[in-house]
Amino acid sequence: MNICVFSSSSNAISDVYFQEAEKLGKLIGEGGHTLINGGANVGLMEATTIAAKKAGAKTVGIIPERLNGYSLTSDNAHEVIVTADMQERKAKMREISDAFVAMPGGFGTLEEILEVITLRQLSYHTKPIVFLNTNNFYKYLIKQFETSYSEMFAREINRKSFYVAKTAEEVIDYLINYIPVELDRKWFVVPKKEV
Repeated sequence: MNICVFSSSSNAISDVYFQEAEKLGKLIGEGGHTLINGGANVGLMEATTIAAKKAGAKTVGIIPERLNGYSLTSDNAHEVIVTADMQERKAKMREISDAFVAMPGGFGTLEEILEVITLRQLSYHTKPIVFLNTNNFYKYLIKQFETSYSEMFAREINRKSFYVAKTAEEVIDYLINYIPVELDRKWFVVPKKEV
């Protein structure tokens, strides 16, 4: 399975995040999977790449030309794909991946995983999506999702478009046992405007 992992490029974060990233990378390698990620040599991206490679995984880094030019490309990726920009990078990651995992990360990670969820909601794909909620990092995002359901900005069925895992082991278990769910594509009932 080609597992795409979105994650932080920060080296300033707590060790607890690096430990779980290394565990996830190790499990990807031990399971005979391929790691697809952003290809940078910093943060959780690099930690996952190194651990996955050590455990026998093929590692593919996809990095935009601008970041590649800043010498941010990992030397631990077996294959590096350089794209013209961020949009092409994300499209390539989605194209070659069979599953998506969001480890803790900043704005880029959020943008990537939310786009994948949106595309799943609109039935552009049926691939599994998992948040690795290390240290309860995503608690406020999940709370925001709950507000979206209760305030009718999102449909309840969309809870089934992603899974929230506490550990790397739970992530892999979910991906291995994943069975796609058909999402109801009906829209909310829209009141007719009075003329």
